[in-house]
Amino acid sequence: MSETDQQIRAMTNAGLNLIAQALTIYDRELRLAVSNSRFQEMFDLPDWLVTPGARFDDTIRYLVETGEYGDVTDIEAFIAQKVEQARAFEPHYMERPRANGRMISVEGSPLPQGGWVTVYTDISRAKRSEALLRTRSEALSDQLLTHAEELSATNRELAATITALEETKRQLTAMEARTRLTTEMMPAHIAHVDSNGCYTYSNRRLSTVLPGSPSDIVGMPMPEALGASSFAKVAPHLTAAYGGRSPVFEFTEDRDSRRIRVAMTPDGEGGVYLMSMDVTQETQARSALQQTRRRALAAQMTSGLAHDFSNLLTIILGMQGKLAKTDLPPEAQELVAATQATARRGGRLLSRIADMTGKRRLRLQATDLHALLEDLTILATPSLPRGVGLSLLDHTPDGPVMMDPGMFQDALLNLVLNARDACGASGQITVSAHAVGQIWIEVVVSDTGPGFSPEALERALNPFFTTKGGEGSGLGLPMVYDMVKLGGGDLRLANTPSGASVTMRLPYRAAPTVAGGLALLVEDSDDLREAVRDMLVTLGHTVIEAASVDEACALLADLEDIRLVLSDIRLQGSATGLDLLDRTEGSGLPCILMTSLPPSDPLHRAALARAPVLRKPFTPRQLAALTRLESIA
Repeated sequence: MSETDQQIRAMTNAGLNLIAQALTIYDRELRLAVSNSRFQEMFDLPDWLVTPGARFDDTIRYLVETGEYGDVTDIEAFIAQKVEQARAFEPHYMERPRANGRMISVEGSPLPQGGWVTVYTDISRAKRSEALLRTRSEALSDQLLTHAEELSATNRELAATITALEETKRQLTAMEARTRLTTEMMPAHIAHVDSNGCYTYSNRRLSTVLPGSPSDIVGMPMPEALGASSFAKVAPHLTAAYGGRSPVFEFTEDRDSRRIRVAMTPDGEGGVYLMSMDVTQETQARSALQQTRRRALAAQMTSGLAHDFSNLLTIILGMQGKLAKTDLPPEAQELVAATQATARRGGRLLSRIADMTGKRRLRLQATDLHALLEDLTILATPSLPRGVGLSLLDHTPDGPVMMDPGMFQDALLNLVLNARDACGASGQITVSAHAVGQIWIEVVVSDTGPGFSPEALERALNPFFTTKGGEGSGLGLPMVYDMVKLGGGDLRLANTPSGASVTMRLPYRAAPTVAGGLALLVEDSDDLREAVRDMLVTLGHTVIEAASVDEACALLADLEDIRLVLSDIRLQGSATGLDLLDRTEGSGLPCILMTSLPPSDPLHRAALARAPVLRKPFTPRQLAALTRLESIA
């Protein structure tokens, strides 16, 4: 116990000793927690029975044996009865005579955490006053005196009841405070509205679910708190809740396109309880998972067919190749060449189907969107006719974001090439990119072509649908849709006054900045160690170096400030980078391995199963992206 705690306990005991009544507090195990000096004096108890931890049944036994309760024939049964009454932890008040002729009142009240507090009051003087009053007041009837005595006893019982009620009120107030604190800490808006749609309770979290909304909304009508647009989406379900149902639904708010889930429960008295949560990230993850399942199902359906069809194309190409070598008339040669070209086109179509249905995983990494969009213009411009212009409006936020840059750039390039085909020999293509709140990265590719036909707006995302006749495969937009959905985003087609637009949305995940710190570089080549050290320093790290696993472990034992380990797989001595992983296991220290071993090497394969691996040679950007991912993990 600290010195401060001892001082507080000493002051508490001093205060209790000033009370005229005797006081005890027993815990739920019926052991003494606190008593004042008056308790020991009133019952003439030994020190060991007023020491914290003294047993309640030992105290009762001592009082019985000293005659406090008069003649008790069965001591053990009497003690058991008292213990059983104590374990009930019920408020009580009673008056009883003592063996020394004095009268005491006993008032007990349970504690919220178990146990009870009891106050003993010597009421002998009050009883003598009542007896004296009876003796001297011959004019008063026995009925009046009896009534006065009953009233006095009732007043004492009432006082005990009031004390119990006040304790109950205190417990309820504390419980309400805990409940309010719990609801205010939850990442959801919890509220109650009355039959008129006005808020009667709110945990002040509405603004975290719907940014821009007020926090203090008690007494405010729902349309004013939510806004007209959001309330219009909630209103039908609120009507259903007023009708006795418990709807659970989702809607997309207009400001940042957040996905909100709302649960409503009638309170049985005309009002409704509401709980609202931002499930945008859950929706993004769910979309990606659904697309992954669709890809797996499509792969199962097409793999066998594609295999057989590929064999048939191989046979056709082989037979046509033999025919081409024979002495055929020119007309026949043209037919052979056309058949070969068609078979090769079928092969390319099979390859694209394999790309759509094959196993492609999302590889998130810290990406510079500004640089990626600039690269897009460099890649796309050479494929555009001279009469078609490409404009880039980059309003994306500064700082890296987490995304799959290859997948993102493939999708954008596909959309630009589709827009090129729509424009023909002349026109304008515009790529506009911006953030929607802190939720989405939105890229709109628009063109000045003829726009989508009604049928294309409905079916353009379906595989094999094309408006290009024999020139198109019908897999361009479906592949973009597949990429976007795999990333947890969405794709929308629309016509504009000047042409058509495709809007691509991907989750906005800001990449954490590199915190720097002390990095341990383990590399046995002096030249390579110098080059990698310069990369780490450029990224903001302070670097210490080692050439072997033993040397690295010695540094790790001596320096607690190391925040990152970057190690080659093959090192000086017999120990490898995998052995270093074994020795640092459980420390929580991020470890990255690097190697020039081929992917087929057993050490390389084993390393990939345990830690991130950089394939030599690597660039500073690759190293920076991997260190950012490790800081997230």
